[in-house]
Amino acid sequence: MSDTTSWRGWLLSDTPTSRRHAKLSALYQGWLSFRSNTMAMFGLGILVTLILIALAAPLLAPHDPFVQNLGNRLAPLGTEGHVLGTDSLGRDILSRLIYGSRITLYIVALVALIAPIAGLLVGTVSGYAGGWIDVVLMRITDIFLAFPRLVLALAFVAALGAGIENAVLAISLTAWPPYARIARAETLTIRSSDYIAAIRLQGAGALRIITRHIWPLCISSLIVRVTLDMAGIILAAAGLGFLGLGAQPPSPEWGAMISEGRRFILDHWWVATMPGLAIFTVSLAFNLLGDGLRDVLDPKSSEK
Repeated sequence: MSDTTSWRGWLLSDTPTSRRHAKLSALYQGWLSFRSNTMAMFGLGILVTLILIALAAPLLAPHDPFVQNLGNRLAPLGTEGHVLGTDSLGRDILSRLIYGSRITLYIVALVALIAPIAGLLVGTVSGYAGGWIDVVLMRITDIFLAFPRLVLALAFVAALGAGIENAVLAISLTAWPPYARIARAETLTIRSSDYIAAIRLQGAGALRIITRHIWPLCISSLIVRVTLDMAGIILAAAGLGFLGLGAQPPSPEWGAMISEGRRFILDHWWVATMPGLAIFTVSLAFNLLGDGLRDVLDPKSSEK
């Protein structure tokens, strides 16, 4: 028997011998389920490619994304080594798209770290504590949910000032309420279970119960929601960049590139279309990945 077959049999065993064995087995079976979803794997492939492009941007970019050449402005696709043409200042669009992927991943990573953690804290505390704490925290959440995300982000950026860091903070401040709602709903279900009562009788405090026993059960739902929200986060960041409130010139941010190219959309369509296609592709990839993760992590899917 080969090592691969023996490892596969060990991971697919119905009788795990340890907690570590059970976790690895669950992860492997989840991966097999995810791998069977062709569209989810397609989305994962796009995102992995995007990450590799961002990491190797200096090697892949054919030109300096900041160098201007007014003598070659608005060159069409394939002109003089410019595969995707040039913009109104003669900068290579392909190079700017490649470097712009770094800004997109930077925004996505920071928002994905800030918003779910804040929502998890608010939601679990609200659901476990109950009473007036629950009422106050949920009313604050309702206030944030009452405003459209982009409108609220515009208000925060206007107060904080333009810039990529302020844009990330503004998007995070508008993105946490849905995670708080999910975490609260999960906590309300979990806190009345028998094993939580047993842990409480053993002397565990509220902090230990929330962090050690409630948070792990909320993570899967939050991961799915984060992945599905990434498309909206990218669009919000692009919207702020389009309005000049996100990454500032000459940063090659995709939304700002669309804003610059909108003046030439009829005669020089590629200036705005190429960054628009990049945003569309990455947003589609996150949606496909989120659908696949939902099928794997949603416990109700196993009952179908």
